[in-house]
Amino acid sequence: MRKKVIAGNWKMNMLPNEAIDYIQKFSDLVKDTENEVILCVPYTDLFYCLMNAQGTNIKIGAQNMHFAESGAYTGEVSGKMLKSIGVEYVIIGHSERRQYFNETDESVNKKIKAAFENELKPIVCVGESLEQREAGETEKIITTQTRLALEGLSEEQVKNTIIAYEPIWAIGTGKTATSEDANNSIKSIRNEIKRIYGEEVSENVIIQYGGSVKSSNAKELFTTSDIDGGLVGGASLKPDEFSKIVNYNK
Repeated sequence: MRKKVIAGNWKMNMLPNEAIDYIQKFSDLVKDTENEVILCVPYTDLFYCLMNAQGTNIKIGAQNMHFAESGAYTGEVSGKMLKSIGVEYVIIGHSERRQYFNETDESVNKKIKAAFENELKPIVCVGESLEQREAGETEKIITTQTRLALEGLSEEQVKNTIIAYEPIWAIGTGKTATSEDANNSIKSIRNEIKRIYGEEVSENVIIQYGGSVKSSNAKELFTTSDIDGGLVGGASLKPDEFSKIVNYNK
């Protein structure tokens, strides 16, 4: 049975002192959970979060990385750099990176490969826009994004990839896909992985849902057949609220 993995994406929020206060409070609230807990934080918070999360069950991730190991890429951070300070996870291909910073399926694929080269666990985002959804293209868009993201990976690497289905129209809008719609979309992603890599791989891949997840809808979403937890944005900025999401099954 697949475990539930619940990750918080702080986006461009939290100064180091705020991050330290958060972890000190949050760690006590989630210490008894059986679910895997990840906080994906800004670069400036990584070191402080890693230090303060020691001895807790909280894993720390970054929100982006470059696919090159080093070089003339001003303002970028490599997987090797993240690994060197103890980061375990990294979000790749978030819709905001695709929308505002010209991320492509090709660059996402390169970053995933670089993550594995540096023993980082990628959380790969896929999702359709409102226009694509209304045009009936949801399945086509998300399965294509999944296929191109995973292209060239080994079966073992695919098994160790977390995929986050995040319908773009639901991110930060307060709108959430119904649990049935979200589960069906995630089934489509899992079926695409099964088509390419086989059933054993597809049944082991963790696929999260993201898009206005909150404590009031977490249980309904996370208890469906194929949703393996969530990638949580705004609600992860409040330790009390996020702990309720992590502890949805208590």
